Amino acid sequence: MEKNQVIGLVLILLMLIGYQVLVPREEPEPVAQEQVQQVKPAPPVADTLAAPDTTQIKAAYGDFATAAQGQGQDLTIETKDVKVVFSNKGGILKDLMLKNYKTYDDKPLYLISDQHTRFKLDLPTAKGNVNLANLYFNTTATSQTLAENDSAVITYRLALSDNQFIEQTYVVRGSGYLIDYGIQTQGVGQSGKPLQFGWQNEMMQWENDMTENRKAVTINYYTDGLESLSPATDSNVEAVAEEPVQWFTLKSKYFLAGLISEKYPLQDVKVEAKVNPADTIVVKSLDVQAMIPSAGLQDGTARFQYYLGPNDYQILNKLPIVDFDENVYLGYAFLKPINEYILVPLFNLLEKVFSNYGFLIICLVLIVKTLLTPLTYKSYVSMAKMRVLAPELAELKEKNGDDMAKQQQDQMKLYQQVGVSPLSGCVPVVATMPILFSLFFLFPNLIELRGQSFLWANDLSTYDSFIKLPFTLPFYGSHVSLFTLMMTVSSIAYAYYNNQITPTQPGPVNMKFLGYVMPVMFMFVLNNFPAGLTFYYFVSNVVTIAQQLIIRRFVDEEKIKRILDENRVKNANGEKKQTKFQKYLEKTLQAGEEAKRKQAELEKKKKPTRRSKK
Repeated sequence: MEKNQVIGLVLILLMLIGYQVLVPREEPEPVAQEQVQQVKPAPPVADTLAAPDTTQIKAAYGDFATAAQGQGQDLTIETKDVKVVFSNKGGILKDLMLKNYKTYDDKPLYLISDQHTRFKLDLPTAKGNVNLANLYFNTTATSQTLAENDSAVITYRLALSDNQFIEQTYVVRGSGYLIDYGIQTQGVGQSGKPLQFGWQNEMMQWENDMTENRKAVTINYYTDGLESLSPATDSNVEAVAEEPVQWFTLKSKYFLAGLISEKYPLQDVKVEAKVNPADTIVVKSLDVQAMIPSAGLQDGTARFQYYLGPNDYQILNKLPIVDFDENVYLGYAFLKPINEYILVPLFNLLEKVFSNYGFLIICLVLIVKTLLTPLTYKSYVSMAKMRVLAPELAELKEKNGDDMAKQQQDQMKLYQQVGVSPLSGCVPVVATMPILFSLFFLFPNLIELRGQSFLWANDLSTYDSFIKLPFTLPFYGSHVSLFTLMMTVSSIAYAYYNNQITPTQPGPVNMKFLGYVMPVMFMFVLNNFPAGLTFYYFVSNVVTIAQQLIIRRFVDEEKIKRILDENRVKNANGEKKQTKFQKYLEKTLQAGEEAKRKQAELEKKKKPTRRSKK
């Protein structure tokens, strides 16, 4: 690379670093304790009345005044996968703990908790809305532990008279993460007016990196396609669904808490995510407001399902819910089929063989690299052809000097003579890129890697903090990921090896130099990415170098030179049929010669004009 180009790249890098260090960042305004508390859901009105009298209760709840007073009673159903607690106050889900998962600091993981979750069921009446979540229901169900194939039906009933009641029904199965839910009103409320459903959840920090947590936490909702709230990390966002919603999920990085309503889609759905950057406990506060059509309430067909479990593609893909597996992000549309039909099934198959996910990743690399071996071989042969032609290319460069147009024309003539396509080495490399990009999106969303340790990495689903830095570097962070460092070193080693066997191509930028710059740039980008991903890239680099060394033993460059010379003779005598690329080269060369001829004629016409002016 020329001296000026090197200086330019260094200056750009220094400007970027200087901007981060010298330009002061806008710090978020300190939030008063009162403001922090405002984000948290307010307790129910009935709880705030220290000693409510009959008049106050009657005014607040009307015909439901009797049900506004009572004693809270919990009911616990334990299954293979979850421990769920119901409360007779509101007849709602009070707590739900996932038995097979823990938080990053090894604490119980609650998707729903009484301290951080609020449900609202506003029933319209002649005297105004009444929040059923504040009323006390009756049930005959009892706490129990279910066998894997058993199920339990929990019915909460609030009766004003024999033919005036509200009933909520739950069905919990002995395994899985779906809980059926139904609500029916008879003789109560106002006919034709929907019930307003509200669900507010404070999403706690279940993974180790608060910044990455805030990026991942959002609300997904499905109308005629999947829509999501913007994953802002420093501002509140909200949206209103333009169409009825068939399901929505409160989504963290690896877990979902959602409601499915396919028969009677939710109407007038509004979703909101609130974030307080100064809060070190609550990641985000998510809120969903929706209307349940009155027709379904009155005829008992208002049936729903709660999904409260892991955001696991293997599980979601088997559920009979339209596109529910889209909660697992598998990359852009053109990359998703690679993950969905190749990499995910392959990963799941290897899980049955390997209990250690580090060895699983190594095996995954070997399988992928083996499948891509024909492309790797073809790319190497193409580079070998270019090495054979390197002396002739160097002569052309010396002959043409700085005339890049003439240099390219002569190169194309040479390629045409010997029957070589300079793009043939690029095509195999480009063909492998979708695999690398697919893995880039897949690994951060694989819950299977969560909590899996390998070597010094305690959790392959997040970065390995091999060294903690006492300061924060711009674009990098406050830790050193050793797997990322190993990936960088192996990438530079591969670039060095590749440069030794690849002739320098003329052009404004030395591609060999970029081979060293790009790994360093990715070291900064991937330092906070999952250790499983950077370990995959490291192993992939090592295997690629080994592949190249093995293939090199089977490629005879002297034989390639003889073939190119034979092609030169055949093309000169017109014996060999031209390939599409050779035809393209010939057409391009003819167009170039024609352009030069026209330019020369134009110059001749201009000369007499200049003399006449003199």
